Amino acid sequence: MRLVIRLFLFLCLPAILVACESGDKQSDGAGQVNDDMDKMETIKGNSGMAGRLDISQRGSPMVDTPFKAPDGAIVRLSDFTGKPLLVNIWATWCAPCVVEMPMLDKLAAREKNRLQVLVVSQDIDGAKKVDPFFAKAGFSELEAYTDQENGLSFGFGSGLMPTTVLYDADGKEVWRVIGAMDWDGARAATLMEETLAQQ
Repeated sequence: MRLVIRLFLFLCLPAILVACESGDKQSDGAGQVNDDMDKMETIKGNSGMAGRLDISQRGSPMVDTPFKAPDGAIVRLSDFTGKPLLVNIWATWCAPCVVEMPMLDKLAAREKNRLQVLVVSQDIDGAKKVDPFFAKAGFSELEAYTDQENGLSFGFGSGLMPTTVLYDADGKEVWRVIGAMDWDGARAATLMEETLAQQ
């Protein structure tokens, strides 16, 4: 029996010690991977949409890459500070993105006094592809911003569309949703209210 116990301790004790050490590191703030996983939540909405809420970048400054305004002028996210900004990167070929657009338009209309909503297409054909889409959709609030170089997509680092990032009035990230989201739903309203209530 003693031989079995010694064998167990010889084989398992190093793993137990490593686990404890990891726990200590996490309590000291070094367990970043585990912390980041704790900061993600899957949000399920209508039509089977299930985006992932990520708060691991909270407090990060705005991505500084240039993109094009509807009139062709070069702009940056920092041009939109002053009140909270919801930035959505999308493409005409991305089915979940297209589903979100009418909801984002309604959100922009509903919260226009407290929130700016910016949708930036990552289509490589730019306005040539996006303008007809907008003309057909007839959005009341959204405007056709384009980013043919995909600078925002690379800057956000999610690698997925749609990705939507909420910035506060000072240009600091609050959270992001990777994947589709029910922007008409109660969960979206709750997530935004903490930031919007400060306006």
